[in-house]
Amino acid sequence: MHFASLPDDRAASAPDAPAIADDSTTLTNRQFAARVSAAAGALVDRGVGVGDVVAVQLTNRVELIVALFAAWRVGATLNPLNPVLTGAEATHQVLDAGSVLLVTRDGTGPVAGVATIGLADLSSATTTAPAKESVDDLALLIYTSGTTGQPKGVMLTHANLDSMTESFIEWLDITDADHSMLVLPLFHANGIVLGTLTPLRAGGQVSITGKFSRDRFFDDVERLRPTYFSAVPAIYAMLSDLPDDVHPDTSSLRFAVCGAAPMPAQLIGRFETRFGLTLVEGYGLSETTCASTINPLDGVRKAGTVGPPLPGQQVDVIDPEGRHLPAGEVGEVVIAGPTVMAGYLNKPEETARTIVDGWLRTGDVGRIDEDGYLVLVDRVKDMIIRGGENIYPKEIETVLYQHPDVLEAAVVGRADKILGEVPVAFIARRAGSSVDEDELLEHCRVLLSAFKLPVKISFTDELPKNPVGKIDKPTLRSFVGPSSP
Repeated sequence: MHFASLPDDRAASAPDAPAIADDSTTLTNRQFAARVSAAAGALVDRGVGVGDVVAVQLTNRVELIVALFAAWRVGATLNPLNPVLTGAEATHQVLDAGSVLLVTRDGTGPVAGVATIGLADLSSATTTAPAKESVDDLALLIYTSGTTGQPKGVMLTHANLDSMTESFIEWLDITDADHSMLVLPLFHANGIVLGTLTPLRAGGQVSITGKFSRDRFFDDVERLRPTYFSAVPAIYAMLSDLPDDVHPDTSSLRFAVCGAAPMPAQLIGRFETRFGLTLVEGYGLSETTCASTINPLDGVRKAGTVGPPLPGQQVDVIDPEGRHLPAGEVGEVVIAGPTVMAGYLNKPEETARTIVDGWLRTGDVGRIDEDGYLVLVDRVKDMIIRGGENIYPKEIETVLYQHPDVLEAAVVGRADKILGEVPVAFIARRAGSSVDEDELLEHCRVLLSAFKLPVKISFTDELPKNPVGKIDKPTLRSFVGPSSP
């Protein structure tokens, strides 16, 4: 599949069929292709060519997808940024990716020395740009935090996207009659690949609903009549908590997908029963292009598992020595297949540690049951998943340590009824310091996005240590208390 030519292919086969829409814009296939062509011309006018990287920092909107396809049309790679990143965070990502241009709403940006372009200029070019994409070319640089807290660029090729979308289409039976309602952010692989590329490749359409709102969600479902959507457990928890007198019409929906974090089986059952909707849970990483397992639509769906491997992928568990384990035994989850990333940008050693003999080591612990379904047991890493957003404690700790009155800092996750987990911090002050929670939170706000901010900062004379002298996080987790209400 050549995604660079997809808008033109759709326009040629069904020019007046719907392609993509958001709250303010609706484009047919013909209009979508014209917008992509104009945007590609604007990129060429600004010197963007084959092998370059184009960064985009936009909220969910049609223009973000237009920029995506425009970059691919000229042979460039797209680097989507979280729109709420601070200037320091955005600067790291844009410069680390080697981006030559940054697309923002108004044409201004936080990164010194990198050219910017606004949405008005993105649609005004007349230069034509023939498609130049190759299946081996990099398509996306998706940044994901690492155990060191430093975000890493996951390199996904057009071949990765081709395999992943083909797998989704086969497993979920996506056709030109399907209509994806996009509620997840477009700087994540899920929103781009499952929410957007898969239905567009199948001939279907996409409606972007903007920032998630519990109270408008089902109004959008009734108005747009989508056939599926994908969301994270926090969204399903919020929807399940709607007043009892809310009875939306969900008859257009064939299914919903849940990913990004484990979802309690009880919540799946409660959601399905209340809204009359099939909910399938899956599992994957940015490093595997989106998903590697999903419970089947037709066949046995096992709540408490994340399903069997998707077509074309292999999922297994290994012991610490790398030996593959039989069904029922617990080990580290590993994944192989054509959706495995090309590697981490400019990090060959970390890539070599992550992809071993063709198997991607996920850092997650699980087991394969007797029917080949994956059951997630725990995470090797300390990552906190807050409402579907990955947070690594080390990144927050690094910021806290930058405050002159912080002697020791440790961040762990606390269970949360709605968001799944939230970060809490433990601090040992320097002698004589009276720094308080408000001051440290204000310090963090300057350097961290809002979703990474600790919900609570506790102070102690000294943080607990294990026999080796490292901060004892298991003990700290026992201090965090019960779930928030």
